[in-house]
Amino acid sequence: MQLTVIVPTFNEAPNVAELVRRIDEATVSFETEIIFVDDSTDATPDAIRAAAEAADLPVRLIHRDKPAGGLGGAVVEGMLAAASDLCLVMDGDLQHPPEDIPSMVHRFRHGDVDVVVASRYVGDGDSGGLADRSRVLVSRASTALTKAMFPVRLKGVSDPMTGFFLVDRRAIDLEGLKPRGFKILLEILARRSLRVAEVPFRFAERFAGESKASFRQGLHFLTQLTGLRFGKMSLFAIIGGLGAIANLAIMYGFTHTGMNYLVAAVIAAEITILANFFAQERFVFHDMKGEANGTWSRFLKSFAFNNAEAVIRIPAIALLVNTWHISSVIAAGMTLVVAFFVRFLFHSLVVYAPRRVGEPSRAQKFVDELDTQAVRPGEL
Repeated sequence: MQLTVIVPTFNEAPNVAELVRRIDEATVSFETEIIFVDDSTDATPDAIRAAAEAADLPVRLIHRDKPAGGLGGAVVEGMLAAASDLCLVMDGDLQHPPEDIPSMVHRFRHGDVDVVVASRYVGDGDSGGLADRSRVLVSRASTALTKAMFPVRLKGVSDPMTGFFLVDRRAIDLEGLKPRGFKILLEILARRSLRVAEVPFRFAERFAGESKASFRQGLHFLTQLTGLRFGKMSLFAIIGGLGAIANLAIMYGFTHTGMNYLVAAVIAAEITILANFFAQERFVFHDMKGEANGTWSRFLKSFAFNNAEAVIRIPAIALLVNTWHISSVIAAGMTLVVAFFVRFLFHSLVVYAPRRVGEPSRAQKFVDELDTQAVRPGEL
């Protein structure tokens, strides 16, 4: 089994020798090479050359004077230069333990997957190496948002944000990738349907140096995510925006006939809830309906959630109007902006989530039977 380990680096000089030593020890049972794709401004290239001279396995250096595509671009460049089709990507700070490489290769050898993902969120995996509680929360929130954006492609992938994975490069379109940042696995999984398996790993503390995580990287991630999933979310936003305009117009019309603004808000909400559901079915989530539950099940989930959200949102409007004396229409608009993001997450993760494999519950059987009867041809 030939394996290329690709390590994108940026100012990781203190970690290089230990990383090479541990990869060498972990991969003695199969032929391995290491490719460092380096964008550093410190002594990391010298450290890599020194480690290559001392190592028992081939170690290559690609130093990029003009980096393109960030960490993702470095990974793609490493894959293009690899001697093996089997490429394993890991960070250079030893938070991805080299000792887990054999288990990833072993899982790939089953022959039924294209990608093996090392996950912090399955089995005995752990994210303890994250610097503090805030980073853990950011990581969890980013993962949830990502899975909401790609519920079909990321079905069964608990950790699409990991930088520790093994892939057969023949299964992906390297030339078609457009890496924009540091979440290259997300780019790979979002571009093409692949067979994925996960193995647990414990995210370790850095061996040396400081974390590269920053607010700027967070912005890069959001840009990358928006670019990959712009189509679906933009359609959801357009329909939600049109629904919001209709909601405000209906509310405006009723309040100007003398109706109480809260009653007008309830009527406007119910009309737009129904209209939005059918528009989303037709234009936004049409590609996900085949793997999701039946129409009635989707409708009931959507209808119940949106009404629950309205129960919360309408008192919020009253609070804004009565406490801060904001115009009722402006207050409604403010709450609708917040509601948009909550609705998108719920519909992607729950309403149109792929149905579970296995014996359905009694409630599910009942809803599915109603759905079957509702769409069956009949006579007037």
